[in-house]
Amino acid sequence: MTDVAPGMLLLATRGLTDPNFAGTVVLLLDADEQGVLGVVLNRPSPVPVAEIGEVEAWHPQLASPGVLFRGGPVSVEGAIAVALLRDVDDEPVGFRSVLGRLGIVDLDTPVALLEESLAGMRIFAGYAGWEADQLQGEIARGDWYVAPGEAGDVFREDASELWRDVMRRQPGQLAWHSTRPVDPDLN
Repeated sequence: MTDVAPGMLLLATRGLTDPNFAGTVVLLLDADEQGVLGVVLNRPSPVPVAEIGEVEAWHPQLASPGVLFRGGPVSVEGAIAVALLRDVDDEPVGFRSVLGRLGIVDLDTPVALLEESLAGMRIFAGYAGWEADQLQGEIARGDWYVAPGEAGDVFREDASELWRDVMRRQPGQLAWHSTRPVDPDLN
């Protein structure tokens, strides 16, 4: 599968050794003719959101653990919030849907306007971005697997096994890669 669309996941192949992306799962938030934007789901930082002045008010809305996640190498001083609505038909001010109930929260929105509508939320420092056609080239080169995402992928308490778990649920031979070593020749 190589369809790149919001809500899809990119899983770094074992051959992708770039330290920014090795072993990562990236949730795509935007994909159009201008480029692609996503956040890395499986890189929590040790920094509690409750200790970050600009976003500390959002801490009660966060899925556990309530830490800042490293979203990617671009604009690491900025933050992107990804959230899940309780009800797809109740899209509040400050929320932009990515796919169904999953979307992006404008962190400048007062918390009180969204708190009753959110079922979970994560805050990411930075993001991953690709120019138009750049990501398709990386996929064709074999750097990424593309897979459908599930809401639970974003809000897992322990993201350490996310890559393996997403790979395991893929159809056919793609699932076999979940147990493949980095260097198959050493097996």
